[in-house]
Amino acid sequence: MSTAVEESAPSIVERLDAATAGPVHGPGDSGFDLSVAAFNSATVHRPAAVVVAAGAADVAAAVGIAAGAGLSVAVQSTGHGAAAVGPESILINTQLLDFIAVDPQSRTATVGAGVRWQQVLDAASPYGLGGLCGSAPGVGVVGYTLGGGIGPVARTFGFAADHVVEIEVVTADGQLRRVSENHDRDLFWALRGGGGAFGIVTQITFRLFEIQTLHAGGMFFDYLDAPRVLHGWRDWAHQVPESVTSSVAVVNFPPLAAVPAPLRGRTVLHLRFAHVSDTEDGEALLAPLRNLATPIVDTVTEIMYSDVGSIHADPTEPMPGAERSMLLRELPVEAIDEFLATVGPVGGLPLVFAEIRALGGALSRDAEVPNAVAGRDAAFSLFAVGVLAPPIADAVPGALDSVLAAMEPWGTGGSLMNFAGTATDEHADRVRAAWAPQTRRRLTAVRDRFDPQGVFAAAARW
Repeated sequence: MSTAVEESAPSIVERLDAATAGPVHGPGDSGFDLSVAAFNSATVHRPAAVVVAAGAADVAAAVGIAAGAGLSVAVQSTGHGAAAVGPESILINTQLLDFIAVDPQSRTATVGAGVRWQQVLDAASPYGLGGLCGSAPGVGVVGYTLGGGIGPVARTFGFAADHVVEIEVVTADGQLRRVSENHDRDLFWALRGGGGAFGIVTQITFRLFEIQTLHAGGMFFDYLDAPRVLHGWRDWAHQVPESVTSSVAVVNFPPLAAVPAPLRGRTVLHLRFAHVSDTEDGEALLAPLRNLATPIVDTVTEIMYSDVGSIHADPTEPMPGAERSMLLRELPVEAIDEFLATVGPVGGLPLVFAEIRALGGALSRDAEVPNAVAGRDAAFSLFAVGVLAPPIADAVPGALDSVLAAMEPWGTGGSLMNFAGTATDEHADRVRAAWAPQTRRRLTAVRDRFDPQGVFAAAARW
């Protein structure tokens, strides 16, 4: 009998480490927890391994190895909208892909998958240019854009995905592809609005716009004034020109020292306003709302576009959150009353905020180069957030569901991908429902063509 000791096969971590330049960590390694940590700290990843990609070649190698081992692949940059993955998956962390190139002549930016929107704003601002970021510029460019991308100036310029020029993506066969209007058109169409179901994006090129300043900010009203202001906003929101983008939110501020004293421990109505124009008077457009009530706090002024995150003033520190969203086809008087009755102090729900964004304008028009973005036929978007922290954590999911149930009579049945919550059950169903049947069929066909084995199932939101 032979006494030779056979060498054991390399582990998945060892195989990935040998094939990639960036760090690779397995469960229990010193760098594992930091590399899988998400901005939404309620998302706890436990993959078989995490690859901190140093470049597109690392992504291609990791996808090939994972697919060969029968594992799915998920991706994370900042982890704002990530769904948790388990040991049946490999997680690719793209934070090191942080290069930015701004071309002021073509008015485009090319960025790596680890870049956040604030970095783009800061790089483009010296040229008098800006990109179509969301309300929280700390969010990653790629995930936000693949999901459509709707931000504080969206009614003026449309979805961020509408202005993508080229995408570099690794597909399930391990190939690195550059897709555009002229190359792999079906894949280019699907990625812009269809999310991460088709591959891991390593680089993206998109148009910039001549936006140096905005007349923008927020007005915080006492909740007693909320009915009058919200009804007035509803009438005003679609009468103003496309140069105006606005939203309203019922916000429950905690009694913390970090909260401005006039807002501390109060439930208020936060009206957000952004106006882009060299010819129109933004203050005159806002005047009808100012005449409805006196704000507690008023931050509306001329701001640099690179400070656009100050309009919504979303949280910048990681927190354990849960969210729900739905698209609304209309917002009649009864819907406003139901919204306030549900999310206001009388409803007693443990929510951070519940908001309604006015859509329409450029958001309602098809992109110049067709894409898979959903929601163009909706008039408003509803979004609610709760914190999964004791002692209210167990009550938050049900509270969020009750908001959607209350507004269901005016809903389209669908949701914008970036606001839909975790990619499970009814949340994924709402994302799918936002697409027309023919769009869903085409997306499914593209997914079956480029990922027939479901390698990127863990990265998809539907």
